[in-house]
Order: sequence, then C-alpha cells, then structure tokens
Amino acid sequence: MSSIVRKKHGQGNRKRKVNETPKNKTSDQNNKISKKYKRDNDDDSIASSDEEFAEENYKKLEAKGRAADFESDDEQETAEERRVKLAKLHLSKLKAEVQTGDQDDVEDIVARRLQEEYLEEKGRLKKTVASHYTGHEDLIDLKCKNHRDSITCLCVSSNGKFLFSGSKDGTIVKWSLSDRKKIHVISAKKNKKEAKSILCMAVSSDDKFFTVGQAKSNDIKVYNPDNLTLIKNLTKHRGSVTGLAFRRDTHTLYSASEDRSVNVWNLDDMAYVESLFGHQSPITSIDAMTQERCITSGGYDRSIRLWKIVQESQLIFNDVESSSSVDSVKFINDQHFLSCGDNGQLCLWNVMKKTPKYSLAPAHGVDATNGEPMWITSIAALLNTDLVASGSRDGNVKLWHCEDSFKSLKLLFEVKITGFINSLVFTPDGKNLIVGVGQEHKAGRWWRIPEAKNRVIIIPLTKNSSK
Repeated sequence: MSSIVRKKHGQGNRKRKVNETPKNKTSDQNNKISKKYKRDNDDDSIASSDEEFAEENYKKLEAKGRAADFESDDEQETAEERRVKLAKLHLSKLKAEVQTGDQDDVEDIVARRLQEEYLEEKGRLKKTVASHYTGHEDLIDLKCKNHRDSITCLCVSSNGKFLFSGSKDGTIVKWSLSDRKKIHVISAKKNKKEAKSILCMAVSSDDKFFTVGQAKSNDIKVYNPDNLTLIKNLTKHRGSVTGLAFRRDTHTLYSASEDRSVNVWNLDDMAYVESLFGHQSPITSIDAMTQERCITSGGYDRSIRLWKIVQESQLIFNDVESSSSVDSVKFINDQHFLSCGDNGQLCLWNVMKKTPKYSLAPAHGVDATNGEPMWITSIAALLNTDLVASGSRDGNVKLWHCEDSFKSLKLLFEVKITGFINSLVFTPDGKNLIVGVGQEHKAGRWWRIPEAKNRVIIIPLTKNSSK
C-alpha cells in the first residue's frame, strides 16, 4: 500500500454527517415489516429498533436525493419526527411498487427489498443469477444514421428506461429502450477532422446529471439527461478525459485522464474537490460503487489502483504475468472486480489480494493472421451478481459465470456479432445486454472490419423458466 499524492483546492470539501437516533415509533404495520426484516437478517446486524429502522430508511432517501420529495407544512416538526415520516414514505413507495394482492406476500417482498438495499449499502450484496441464464433471443438492432463512425461507449439510466450512446464522430444519441427509438441527438461536426471522439460517459443514479469526456478535450461536459442541454463545462484536467464514474446514490463524480490523474468533483456545487496521483501512464478506465472510493486501470503501467478517498491511501494491484496494457476495469461488487487488456487476458480479482484470483488467456482465442491473442476490447458486469460479459473482435460476445465464490470463470454462452465490440452494458434488471459495435477499435484505426456495421445492438437474455 502506498499513500495518495493529493492536491487540494479549498472548494467542495467533503461534508461529514452527524447521525441522530430518532425517538418516535412507526406504525404497527411498519413495526411488523421492520421486525421481519431484522429476523431474516440477524447475522448482518441490521437495525433492530424501529427508530434505527426509520433512520436507515431516511439515510437511503437522503443519499438518493429523494428526501426533498417530502416537505412538511409543520414548522414545529422535529428532525426525529421528519425522519420517521420519511421512513414511512419509503415503505409506502416500496409497497406501491410490489403490490401482488396478498398482504403477506407484499410484506415478504418489501422485507427482501430492504434487505438488498441494506446489503448493497454495506457492500455485501451478492446475488447468484448467472446459472439461470441459458441463451438469448433475436438481436435487436437500434438503427441510427447519426452515428456515422464506430460506437465507442454506452451507458444506461438507473431506471433502465434510457440508453446513451457515443461514437467516434462525436455524436451522442439518447434512446428510449421501451420504444427502441432515438429521442434526442447531439450532432457531431460535419468536418471529420474537427470531430472529437466520445471517449466516456456516465449518468448519476438519480438521472439528474449526464457527463461526457471527449478526445482532444480537457473538459468534462455536464448535460441535463432529459433533453441533453449543456449545464456546465468542468475544467481541471490537462489531457483528454478517458473515464467517468459516479459514486452510486450521490452526485460525486470521479474522472480519469491521459494526464495520469484522477479528479474528484461535487456536481451539486459544480465544484472541483481534489486530485489523486500515482499512475505512471495515461489512465484508461475508471469505475465506482457505493463506497467512497474508485478503481482505475493504468494502461501501460500495467497496474490497477483502488483509491480510498477517506483514508487518503491507495491499493496497487499488479498482474505479474502481464506484459501489456491494462485497458479496462469493472466492479462486480464491492469485493470483486474484473479487468482486461490487449494481451487477451480476462482477470478476476478480490480487493484483498494484489494478484488475480483467476486469469483466463486467451479468453477470446488467437488471431489466425499473426498468432497473437485477441485483444479484449470491453467488459461488463451485472452489479452485485455473478454474471459478467466480455467482447473482442473475434465475432463473439461471451457471457461468463463467476464460480466458486468468485474464484473462477465459466463460459455460459456466446453471441455472434461481427465487428469490434467497443462497449458492453447490462440493463439494471439483467434482461438485456447492450452492445456498441464498430468497424474500428474505439481507441484508434489500427484495424478495420469492412463487413461490420457501426451500430447499437440489444441482446435480450433468456433464463431458465423454472428458476
């Protein structure tokens, strides 16, 4: 472990919260759910009293930016009373979402939902779902003439309703996934030499901010995701922004750049917070989850770094067998992550171990023309589950099962797609895998597959009906 080299600039300092324990009681119905919730999860030390239960739910609402949805007309209302009301509001919303007709079933489902929320917040949620997936239905092609060049990146809104796609020609398209139609477009410059390739995108968990990084630009563009109107240009990096990630349920944004730094931003104030240094070559990707930390891949410095923001430290992970670039890293859950690179190696990691728990090479076979492993160009994970995916230019998208408590990878099935698989993303419900395809690699023009089409493809995934 080595310490973080940091540069601070007074604005946007992190705010610490002081926890208060409310003293009011919730209703009998809420008591029943909270007690059932405690009984089902006693080993996880879930809040046992109604007051703690209300406070936990208030924190969830507050973290997700939903506390403002509840406004009280009573000026004399105490903070404790307001917390209890917010907890009741959260419960009522959950019940409205899961109504099945049988009250006992509703309470069971709500209890499970609260359990999942709690475990996710604590970084211990792990769903076993990969073994249920058996194949896919017919591919759905999202046709769009606006994307004239290779698709480079994708991101999906947290509610799973909207998709954002970016391409090498600088075009950004917002799609409705239910209608399979484009609804907004940010057009690229007609002069191809002036067009700036879209390198990365990220949308906040509450779908309030949509951020974009482009080649040959040091700025981070912040848009309103509803209509793609520009809100702000964030300027601090000295090189192209290569990766963007929001800390889940917050407006904290992490950005990575070719200048080898990671910047932390507070989008509530549109303020720069601090910079993190340590990589020895341009950073190629970044990811984050619920905890106040992020993970980055360092390209040709062949390292992955886990930045612990609060502790002001970093963990360095090295694949000693790797002699090539580490191009992408993705969290699977708070304890495990996946990485890939141009040596064709797919690696499964545990945050407590500095070398891979499992490595598979070549994961996508060998190039028949030169005998080199196929470059893995993109990876994706269905968060907090054991299902991951990878893509290359070998004509296959592969879905994998993280077996044996994340100690190995087993191939589930392949999906035939011609072209460079430049981006992969699962919809939050796990029903679809969305693929960004191009004739060229997203980072350059070393190869070209003329028979491929620059397009976005939706792969509807099928599960065993008995599961």
